[in-house]
Formats: sequence, structure tokens, C-alpha cells
Amino acid sequence: MGESPRTERPPDGEKLSRLRVALSRKAKQEPTYRFYSLYDKVCWRETLEAAWDQVRRNEGAPGIDGVSIAQVAEREGGVAAFLEAVQADLLARRYRPQPVKRVYIPKASGALRPLGIPTVRDRVVQTAVLLIVEPIFEADFLDCSYGFRPARSAHQALQEVRTHVQQGFTAVYDADLKGYFDSIPHDKLMKCLKHRISDRQVLKLIRRWLQAPVVHPPETPGGPPTMRRTRQGTPQGGVISPLLANLFLHWFDVIFHRPDGPAHWARARLVRYADDFVVVARYISPALRGWIEGKLEGRFGLEINREKTRVVNLKEAGATLNFLGYALRYERNLYGPGRYLRLAPSKKALAAERQRLREMTGPGMAFKPVPRLVGELNRHLTGWANYFQMGHPRRAFRAINSFVRERLRYHLRRRSQRPYRPPKEVTLYAHLQRMGLVSL
Repeated sequence: MGESPRTERPPDGEKLSRLRVALSRKAKQEPTYRFYSLYDKVCWRETLEAAWDQVRRNEGAPGIDGVSIAQVAEREGGVAAFLEAVQADLLARRYRPQPVKRVYIPKASGALRPLGIPTVRDRVVQTAVLLIVEPIFEADFLDCSYGFRPARSAHQALQEVRTHVQQGFTAVYDADLKGYFDSIPHDKLMKCLKHRISDRQVLKLIRRWLQAPVVHPPETPGGPPTMRRTRQGTPQGGVISPLLANLFLHWFDVIFHRPDGPAHWARARLVRYADDFVVVARYISPALRGWIEGKLEGRFGLEINREKTRVVNLKEAGATLNFLGYALRYERNLYGPGRYLRLAPSKKALAAERQRLREMTGPGMAFKPVPRLVGELNRHLTGWANYFQMGHPRRAFRAINSFVRERLRYHLRRRSQRPYRPPKEVTLYAHLQRMGLVSL
């Protein structure tokens, strides 16, 4: 008897990739189809391994259990044993998420942004679910949505706004949603999920993450932490939170573009990056503004920050639209007649960058070796410049270059017992260049 033909095992990741393509194709072909058999794909070892790889690459702090990514890898049995235990819990339906660790990070305005940090174990399971459901919802999302989506970026959203303005849509409704991530109603969000998913086990997982207790820092120094259950919101910091937040406002995109929506009767255009969005038109009428606010606060149960929400007419002298860290405004053309639409880092973004550079070069860094400090500054400045390279950043880059040089002059003075001077016949600029400091 001859040997039976061997079935070749697909390369690592190929089975999951084929599934994601098939899910996306099915969702595009049948817009009302509800997917009913997904949980078993979440439990695939290949899915969990891909999820672990993503969590490991993203790094991140430990959750409430204090277990870091490195500690998982260093345990007896390593990652393989960890994933085997996660898979066993999922298959036996005994997986339960742990409480979320609440931390606060400073915003550019000086306020604090709340973040929820799940445990590494919960991040892996959330990523596994994300890998399975993301292609389904991506097939539904509209072109006006740019935030937290594969192959989409803030630069594309900014280019879309700039194109609309140059086409004459110079009246802008600049919206600000108050505490969006923390205020999404759970019942309405679950309805959005059920529109496409009927798998009860997947829905249970997501609901448990939404309702997981949040452990807040002590209210007084030395006091105990406090634990509170959440009745609304999807905490920033959770792996699946961006998709859920995007999904909820996707339905605002949908009704905006329906035949009876303002995309038709007001010829308005919507550009959204997660919860940051603008509506541009030739004129922002009271009816258009009332429609936007009525839908967001009525149908979606959100709260608009009236103090920060405003209508801007970019035709007016000095009028500026701040969006995604950039400022858009018309300025006089120095090299010819008329005006041009300038896109550059906003004042708020520049202030935030100066504050970050102060922190990196402050008194607490006085004894940091200069080559190490320059290397850290180079990495930071390169990342900042990569984001703000769009449009007309030259003035902003020059200002930041000058600020960095002055900060390093102060740093070098603090390190020396004598007043700092560059080497003879060498300017500070040239001296810092020799040290390797990048110039934007």
C-alpha cells in the first residue's frame, strides 16, 4: 500500500488570515447578516498566539494583578503554558475578566485623562476577540471615519478636511464630546454589536469587559484603593475599546448620510477620527446644528461640551480650525496675490511639545549623560516631526529647534560648575550638531 498523502499544515497565521478575509467578504456581501459562530475561532490556538504577539509588541504596564509581559514569559512553561491555560478557561466557559486598573495621565490642557489598564491575560483575550470581529465591522464603517482603523490615519482625515475647505465648505461645526469613552451607554452599545453578532458567548465576553470593576487610586495618600462597577463607558486603555467606541459613533455616520440626513439636505460633509469630528458645509444653519446636537444627545445619549464646541467660518479673517493637533486657517500669500489655506501645528500642540521638552531637560535630568539625553531627544523629536510634517510646519519646526537648543544650553550649564560656553570659535548650534542633535 502506498502512503496516504500528507496534509500540509498552513504556515503560522495563514488560517487566521484566511478567516479574517472570509469574514470581511461575507460582511460586505450581506450587510444585514448576523454572525453566529465566532467564539470557537476566538479559542483557536492560532488566534491566541497572534493576540499574544500583538500584546507583547504593544508592551504596556501591568494590570491590577501586577503581572507584566516579561513575567509571563519568564514563568515556568513560559508563553506556551500561559496560552494553554487561557485557552482552557475559554473553552470551559470559566474565563472571567479581572478588575481594571485606573490611572491618570496629564493632558496638554493640564487636566488628567483617565486610562483603564486591563491585566495582560485580559488584554490577550480582548485582542483575540478583536482579531475575529474587527473584519466584520470594518466592512460596515464608512469612508468618513478614520480613527483606530487599519490603513487609515489622522493625516488622511486632515487631508479630507483640507480638501472640503478648499472646495468651498468653509463653515465648520467643531464638536467636542464630554468624556466620550466614559459615557457610552452600555445598552445602546450592545445593540450596535447585536446588529452584526448573534454569538452569545462573544457578546457575553464583551459585556463582562464593559462591566468589569474599576480600581481607582487611593483618594487620600496612604489610603486604600476604591473599586467601582461601571454602568457606562468603555475605558480608554482596553484593547477592544477603540473598536467599540468607533462602532457606536458609526451609527451617527450612517444616519448623517441617509437620504433624510444633512449630507443631502444641507450638503454637509462629516470627517470623524474616533470621537473627534467636524462637520463642514457652506453654511452651518441653526437647523443643521440642531440636528447634530439633537441626535448626539438624544438618540445616542452623549453630552456635548458647549464651552468647547463652536462654529467657525474660515472665510473670516483670523478664523482658525483646530483639529487633531493641527491648525487650519487662511493666510495672506507672501509670494503672490490672494490667500492660501495653511495647515500647521496648533498653538496647543506647540505648548504641549514645549512642556514635554521641559520635562525631558529639567533639573531632575541634570546628571544624565549628554549623549544619552541627546539620543532620547532625537527619538522624541523625530516622532513628533513625523506626525507634524504635513502641510506647512517650517515655522513650528524652527521654533522647536530653537527651544531645544536653549533647553540644552541650560542643561549643560547645570552640569558644569562654571558657566557653559561652546568650544572656541564654535557656535552652540554647531556644537550641538556635533553631539548628534537632530534638526527638524
